[in-house]
Amino acid sequence: TNSPQGPWWVLGWCERVPEADEVLPAPLPPYRVLTGLVDRFGRTQTFHREAGGEITGVTDGAGRHFRLVLTTQAQRAEEARQQASSGGTEPSAFPDTLPGYTEYGRDNGIRLSAVWLTHDPEYPENLPAAPLVRYGWTPRGELAAVYDRSNTQVRSFTYDDKYRGRMVAHRHTGRPEIRYRYDSDGRVTEQLNPAGLSYTYQYEKDRITITDSMDRREVLHTQGEGGLKRVVKKEHADGSVTQSQFDAVGRLKAQTDAAGRTTEYSPDVVTGLITRITT
Repeated sequence: TNSPQGPWWVLGWCERVPEADEVLPAPLPPYRVLTGLVDRFGRTQTFHREAGGEITGVTDGAGRHFRLVLTTQAQRAEEARQQASSGGTEPSAFPDTLPGYTEYGRDNGIRLSAVWLTHDPEYPENLPAAPLVRYGWTPRGELAAVYDRSNTQVRSFTYDDKYRGRMVAHRHTGRPEIRYRYDSDGRVTEQLNPAGLSYTYQYEKDRITITDSMDRREVLHTQGEGGLKRVVKKEHADGSVTQSQFDAVGRLKAQTDAAGRTTEYSPDVVTGLITRITT
């Protein structure tokens, strides 16, 4: 980081075994990997990697060590077949591989399946006998469920059958399921909550209208394109208006509230951190 207050990134190179015909010393690789984070108090979070470069362990500033269980698509497929066999049911379609590339980028099929606490210097003899958290995945590699240390499912997710990775519903245990509908461009048009407020979203050029199930409406006015698009004016349901100004790189410069009072923000030119607020 460029901030003198941290956090600081600790970079290094992955250890590797040279090939038999490789000329030594081998040149350093063109890039480095993140090996740790240090905060302003000197506490270090260290990442431990396997030979392939994947992070499989983390040691926090208190000296606790966590093991990250990573699984491949083939391993999850085999586990699904074994569970179906032991339960006497017909195994569902679970491919051994995933597409190498998606609209979100490259996908090697590796997923985080569980996190274990394996060392605690304060309670070395009282380590949990189960993972702190466990993750379930769909045959398409999408996050399907989250389980806590008691193996209780606390979150669940449902995805569009046609569009991989497009979430159409999610649920917290004990709460109603929230569902989403999309338009042909992949934008959310409805958020449906059977036990609370639902919302509809209408998209126009530089304008988004949000209406809740009590017929209250907010309008967001935007400027910019792509990653620099920002909300510059918000019309609230009570008729009030707030406005925002941004610099050329998308950082907030000023906000004007419904009473016409303006607050200005001055970021550091290097770090982007706010160094002064003027009201």
